[in-house]
Amino acid sequence: MSIPFTIAIDGPAGAGKGTLARRLADHYRLNLLDTGLTYRAVAHKLLELGLPLDNVSAAETAARQVNLSNLDRTVLSAHAVGEAASKVAVIPTVRRILVEKQRAFAKAPPGAVLDGRDIGTVICPDADVKIFVTATPETRARRRAAEYRAAGRNITDEAVLADIRSRDERDSNRSVAPLKQAPDAHLLDTTHLDIDAAIRAAIDIVEATRAGRGRG
Repeated sequence: MSIPFTIAIDGPAGAGKGTLARRLADHYRLNLLDTGLTYRAVAHKLLELGLPLDNVSAAETAARQVNLSNLDRTVLSAHAVGEAASKVAVIPTVRRILVEKQRAFAKAPPGAVLDGRDIGTVICPDADVKIFVTATPETRARRRAAEYRAAGRNITDEAVLADIRSRDERDSNRSVAPLKQAPDAHLLDTTHLDIDAAIRAAIDIVEATRAGRGRG
């Protein structure tokens, strides 16, 4: 495999892109980055310091200090951190700082799998492979609700579905880097696929793309 090799994974919440990205990174021995965690890391730092989430200077400093190779998913996955992250993510300078870091991460050998909502369109528009992972809102809600309940949260499928529909609307219509499928991305609908079948389908996409480009 040529170095660096980049796989961009995009899609809405609950589609399975995070698990897919982790499995692909393991399969191809590539670095892995969940770009959403970078914004959560900035928000977590501000919360930790007791600073307002709209403190631009502090947010910029936190963004510069984020270590993309050492993001604690357990800590950063807290609901409160996610809510805070949506507020710091709209600060243009914070986004610019993190985008630069994300692009540098992708270029480091041996390459990387990045997942998010604007990887194939904004972060890595020249990625070797782009996959847009989706599923029906109802399917995504069931999956996400099961994850929440397994983590101890008491929540219904209906409540998660409402949140997912709201999040889809917000992500797809935001003015900066909206969620959308890149023109050259492969669509992978996981509605009727378990994770192993989705992984096989994704690997088939990667291998077909590499073969078409003559990659070894």
